[in-house]
Amino acid sequence: MHSNQALSRRSFLAATSCFGAAVAFAKLLPLPALGEDLAQDSRIAQTPLVDKGFASVRKMGNGVYATISDFSKGAQTICNGGFLIGRDAALLIEGFASPAGAGFQMDTLRTLSQVPVRAALDTHYHFDHSLGNAFYGAQNIPVWAHARVAPRIIESYVPLQGMERDKALAPFEKRLQSAKNDTERQRAQSDVNAATAVWSLANGTVLALPNHPLDPGKLPVTIDLGGVSAVLDTYPGHSGTDVIARVPDQNIVFTGDLLFNAWYPVTFDASISAWRATLGKFAAFDKDTLFVPGHGQLCGQEGIALSRSVFDDLAEHAEKMYKAGVPVEEAVQRYAVPEKFKNFPIFAWGFTVGPTIAKLYEEWKGGRP
Repeated sequence: MHSNQALSRRSFLAATSCFGAAVAFAKLLPLPALGEDLAQDSRIAQTPLVDKGFASVRKMGNGVYATISDFSKGAQTICNGGFLIGRDAALLIEGFASPAGAGFQMDTLRTLSQVPVRAALDTHYHFDHSLGNAFYGAQNIPVWAHARVAPRIIESYVPLQGMERDKALAPFEKRLQSAKNDTERQRAQSDVNAATAVWSLANGTVLALPNHPLDPGKLPVTIDLGGVSAVLDTYPGHSGTDVIARVPDQNIVFTGDLLFNAWYPVTFDASISAWRATLGKFAAFDKDTLFVPGHGQLCGQEGIALSRSVFDDLAEHAEKMYKAGVPVEEAVQRYAVPEKFKNFPIFAWGFTVGPTIAKLYEEWKGGRP
């Protein structure tokens, strides 16, 4: 455990030193406060149980806790997660970006209960949800995930381990050097920063794969923890490996990155039409449903509506460009963030706006993303 903590500190220092402008940008976009409507929701504790800056944990139901990250204050967790505690067992949600992030959540759980931990769930394979799995491995906690998560981690992050920085970043640096104006240069720089972050974290972490694959054909499945039950189910859209955890009797849903609340969605390996359909299904959940998004603040149905409106805006621009015969690369550059979304974080242009428009073009041409 001590070695994992030391490793995570090195990872954090390496990553934050390489984030550069991305971290500077993040500091300008702190996590917003809990919305007034939710602040009045009797299910949600008015104050966090613990707040470490980079993440806080808040009770939001009977045995249900949300871990909400504030990337502007540190990269230990980056994504949101949480945990469920029943009479007989507990379930952890997310591996986070580092063993330190996973350890923080586990330590918080242990201040509340000593019940055995049934498992930790990675909602999908992306680095900020899975690179902390080594902490769970050191604690002999099974890690559950969609059956495709382990292969995708291997495909995506093993090649980065030991790869020279210049080689890993070459395609992104090339686009930066060929930028034609300040706007293109800023967007290309955001891609360099994001790729550097992924490379740094992957190189500073011992990769640990989920050891309990969830067959998507056998989902949904109900996990009874004793008085608290979670339904694990898979929905398409964000990564091809997405699993949500729903607490149906309390109308609480941990969505993973199928929901970015008041953020531009990360879509580099998404299916846009499938994702929009999934958000439509979430919109049909009970009107009092509480959502723990993959990124952003806790929300109700207004968060789903907001995410759908971001996709609608991107799709409206893409359709206009497509029908006018504008090449996709130009369509991506010509997208302007509207005033109503001006404060929404954009992880990196080439991971969010760019692939959304490109994938919509592909769908309209009859291909698949």
